[in-house]
Amino acid sequence: MTEMTGRNRPEVTSEGVETPQMRAPTRRGGGDPATRGRTTIADGVVEKIAGLAARDVPGVHDLGSGLSRTFGAMRDRVPGGSRAARGVKAEVGEVQTALDLEIVVEYGVSIAELARAVRENVIAAVERMTGLEVVEVNIAVTDVKLPDEEDEEPETRVQ
Repeated sequence: MTEMTGRNRPEVTSEGVETPQMRAPTRRGGGDPATRGRTTIADGVVEKIAGLAARDVPGVHDLGSGLSRTFGAMRDRVPGGSRAARGVKAEVGEVQTALDLEIVVEYGVSIAELARAVRENVIAAVERMTGLEVVEVNIAVTDVKLPDEEDEEPETRVQ
């Protein structure tokens, strides 16, 4: 004879007898775990990703206008300062983002081809890492780095 415990004891309802096998399984949560909750991505995160992706393209000397590069050089000397997002502005929504980049190109590089390559690289990196749709990447060329020009910000030397 089968022992009747709390788990397998039939329950008597107004409609009759209901066995444990007839009960619907208890569901926890509500659907796919990936859809539970919300993820927000700060503008600064998207700006850093886009800045690093833009710098990876050959022909991009630097990002930012002359003034932002000057202030950025001072900020870079402060511990924890980062130049990754300098020259990049992002507007991030729930599912889309738009980017504005200011770039300095190396002399002799086709600006039209460089802009296309920067757009492709930035869009691929931002969409892959964030899942956001990049709706536009506006590029402003703010300067051309000539071969005989010195860099505006001296390299930090470690001795």
